[in-house]
Amino acid sequence: MWAETTEATHTRDNGDMATDPNWPTAAAWLARGPHIDGAWLEPEVAVIGFGSQTRSISPTQAGTTPGAVRRALARYSTWSIDRDVDVWDVIAMDAGDISNPDAADGFERAVAILRSLQHFSQFTVVLGGDNSITYPTVVGLHTQHESSVNEDLRSVGLITFDAHHDLRDGWSNGSPVRQLIEAGVPGAQVVQVGIAGFANSREYTARARDLGIAVISRDTAMRRPVEDIAAEALAIAGAGGGAVHVDVDVDVCDRAVVPGCPASSPGGFSAQLLRDLIFATCLDPSVRSLDFTEVDAAADSADGRTVRLVALGVLESIAAYATRSRR
Repeated sequence: MWAETTEATHTRDNGDMATDPNWPTAAAWLARGPHIDGAWLEPEVAVIGFGSQTRSISPTQAGTTPGAVRRALARYSTWSIDRDVDVWDVIAMDAGDISNPDAADGFERAVAILRSLQHFSQFTVVLGGDNSITYPTVVGLHTQHESSVNEDLRSVGLITFDAHHDLRDGWSNGSPVRQLIEAGVPGAQVVQVGIAGFANSREYTARARDLGIAVISRDTAMRRPVEDIAAEALAIAGAGGGAVHVDVDVDVCDRAVVPGCPASSPGGFSAQLLRDLIFATCLDPSVRSLDFTEVDAAADSADGRTVRLVALGVLESIAAYATRSRR
């Protein structure tokens, strides 16, 4: 189904890297797909673009980001000496981009396409797009039918790396956590890591508390070991016994690191802290999916540092997935 309703955007762009058979790029890995040596191998991982942008509270061209991230993958290899793993060994499928996601029927089509990926992938990476995509992403990847959404979501957990609570009324990039809780995800299975001072209101912090959401503020998170944060978040989000989705709102990082995030502010996470949190969290087999949101590739710095961080975040998540099988 996905092949008929998405636009393929595979790339073999090598950026500034000279072709070297001993230095395969991450872009080549993703473009290779599950067709290897003339055979079709069962994909383990799916990557799909979901470039919604019109529900953003502030103007954005976040729809340009999925393609930019794919191009940025050409700047990186598949081997991590830090993690002692080569993502080249993971069988991945690039499912292209959900076409015209901001159309009137965009939500329904996105959910249907993402549901179809459940049959092709054990782990799915979604490239946003603004944060409004998190609601249909979780519904699509972790429910079976429209009639069973509420029941299916009761076992699902959510971890957000985000400066904001995302509990606003309505449907925008500021509302996905509230929408998911109203759809069935228990508030007691939601953990928000990186909530920032002067980026939220007292009202929404009170709403988070009333909903039973666990909040690890930005200041607290930056003072605690990564492994402790991941362990606590996974224990809470995994309490329902079902899949856990990780929402990576990149504006949790310091603005100097992510100038392409419209809502980022000075004093946020370092790039390495975010990478380490993604890796530590995705090591757990309960984590079946994650998304990257709130990056406007068109507003990034000349060196593309925001998009490059997202590309590295994708690789950290895949490296964690690859490490699971060795444990």
